Amino acid sequence: MQTYGNPDVTYGWWAGNSRVTNRSGKFIAAHVAHTGLIAFAAGASTLWELARFDPSISMGHQSSIFLAHLASIGVGFDQAGVWTGENVASIAIIHLIASLVYAGGALSHSLLFNADLDDGPIPTTKKFKIEWNSPDKLTFVLGHHLIFLGVACIWFVEWARWHGIYDPALGEVRQVFPGYGDFGRIYAHQYDFLKIDSLEEVMEGHAFLAFLEISGGAWHIATRQFGEYDKFKGAGLLGSEAVLSWSLAGIGWMAIVAAFWCATNTTVYPETFYGEPLAFKFGISPYWIDTGDLSDSTAFWGHSTRAAITNVHYYFGFFFIQGHIWHALRAMGFDFRRVANALGNVTGTTTA
Repeated sequence: MQTYGNPDVTYGWWAGNSRVTNRSGKFIAAHVAHTGLIAFAAGASTLWELARFDPSISMGHQSSIFLAHLASIGVGFDQAGVWTGENVASIAIIHLIASLVYAGGALSHSLLFNADLDDGPIPTTKKFKIEWNSPDKLTFVLGHHLIFLGVACIWFVEWARWHGIYDPALGEVRQVFPGYGDFGRIYAHQYDFLKIDSLEEVMEGHAFLAFLEISGGAWHIATRQFGEYDKFKGAGLLGSEAVLSWSLAGIGWMAIVAAFWCATNTTVYPETFYGEPLAFKFGISPYWIDTGDLSDSTAFWGHSTRAAITNVHYYFGFFFIQGHIWHALRAMGFDFRRVANALGNVTGTTTA
């Protein structure tokens, strides 16, 4: 973390990341706790949406974010292909149970296990001890993260292959399997991916991501000991604040891309579940508005599910990018006190 030359710097309670900067065990505890909160929110919100769902009103005109996502991947349909909410409650309860398991893991890592991962119950514990000034340690951990993400993409492709996902063109759940080899078509969509209207191409994209992530993960793990620790590998820059800035940049851009995609794409976000496509507007800042008749809307202050998802994702992404810039500048050594001093010089005051 940026200390501005003070080795004994202390942070307030609100600077949560500072508490896990050099404590890998606590860092894992925080990650597991966050996962538990996400699982609990998903399970509880799904049950809440299911309890108040009115089948006489379009799902996209209700507070149906979680129901809509489940319906999009083919969950909640009966044998006749009609959405009934079947198995939705079971999935929600599984998430709630998982959140308790995550909470137990978080408490264990926080209170019982080694805070720095200097030792542990298995020989590989030390390998995952994060040392922010060591590119070999960080690339090793990054490699495993990429492999897990790749496996998740494969799982989704296989889900679409064996279970099926909802096809808005047919109005039913169908099995989709494009194969794992036709990546040329996906590469050609790098500039017009928002217009993709084929579920086969959506699955091809996930298969392509799986290939890239698993290959990249294996490369990062295998090459962790190669080469000198130079500027290319982060010397003079690599640190917890830099890694945090990159993480914020990644999640920020993903949120912004998701916003643009959700606003207009009706293949990945079917109108049946999310509402009509949105119109882009620009006032003080960009925003999207509904284009359909929302007179029957029961949530989001009269807006559709699509409008809520799009605008919230965009503004979260925007502020994540600002956080990225802030932490990246701090990682590069920029002293933000210079800004306060510059303003102080204008007003006749200075900051020590």
